[in-house]
This record gives sequence, C-alpha cells and structure tokens, in this order.
Amino acid sequence: MKKLIDARGLTCPLPVIETRKALKTMTEGQLEIVVDNEIALQNLEKMAQQMSLDYRAITISEQEYRMDIFLSEAEGKTSEAQHRLERIEEGTIVVISSQYMGDGDPILGKILMKGFVYTLTELDHYPSKVLLYNSGVKLATAGSDSIGDLQKLAEQGVEILSCGTCLDFYQLTEKLQVGGVTNMYEIAQSTMGATRIIQP
Repeated sequence: MKKLIDARGLTCPLPVIETRKALKTMTEGQLEIVVDNEIALQNLEKMAQQMSLDYRAITISEQEYRMDIFLSEAEGKTSEAQHRLERIEEGTIVVISSQYMGDGDPILGKILMKGFVYTLTELDHYPSKVLLYNSGVKLATAGSDSIGDLQKLAEQGVEILSCGTCLDFYQLTEKLQVGGVTNMYEIAQSTMGATRIIQP
C-alpha cells in the first residue's frame, strides 16, 4: 500500500498534521509526503524520529522535498506508533517562557512548574509540541528536575523545542538534555498555526 500527500503550499504545522492523519489510517506500506520548504521536511523528520518510524528524507530541489515513511516492520512497533499518534492533540501546543510557574516566591514557582510538566505526562492526550523559551529552556537542560518528564513526552511523540538564542544567552547550548533546538521563525510559525495554546 502506497499513499501520497502533496503538502506543498501548506503552512506549518499542516504538513505534520496531514501526515499524522494519514498514518492513523495505515498499518503497513509507504507514505510519501511532498513539501516545498526545508523547515517542513525537518519537522517531518523530527516526527518520524519521535515515533520510531523508518523514513527517508530526499531533497529534490530548493522548492521540493520528499519524505518517505515506511510501515513495514514488526506489527508491535506499528501498533505502538499508532497508539502514540492517537494520543496527540494536533494543533495544541504548550508554551513555557519561564522555569517558574506564576508570580511570587521562586521556590514555589519551581515546584509548581515541575508539577505542571509532570501532569502533562499523565493526561489522556498530549500536546503536539512543547515550546521552551527565555528561562523556560532551563527545564530541558542538565540539572533540571523535569528532564525525565520531558523525555517521557518526547518518547510519546511530543516535539520538545528549545529556543537556540535563549540557550546561548544562558550558556546552556551544550547542556541540552532533551528535544531539539528551534528559532524564533519556527516558534512564530507554530504559534500562528496552533488551534490551542496552553501557557502555565
């Protein structure tokens, strides 16, 4: 079984959303996605990696890129990927701009933020992305009490993205422990395309 998605002209996060929808209907075969920009291809690669799916990314030209996803491995792996996909709330993103939750005592703020991130792992459905910027990037770096919870979210297919400028400002670039590095363009694209934004 082979399926094609022509996602050229679709803005972020629509190529990923359409890909996830298609994957939910497949148990085996090949899904081919065509996009017209490198950022969309990178987002599809991140999704495939997080879902433990076999894929191949191809650059055809500066205006055309292709991602092939293969669902031909053991049934257990496919079922696991399907289960993860079903728990993702497409279009819902969590934006965390501080290592603290709320105003007031910083010790309490840290405790509350740790509790919030942990609670995300216990929900029936997960956001599609967690965006970290300003001191929020500290949650994904060495020494954070939330590393394990963010890793659990990443393993379930949630994109964990930390602002590269912020990591550099706090001199934490080399200490990132979970997720990937993003930029303001991608943050703006993600928030513009979101159907729901949650900010603790």
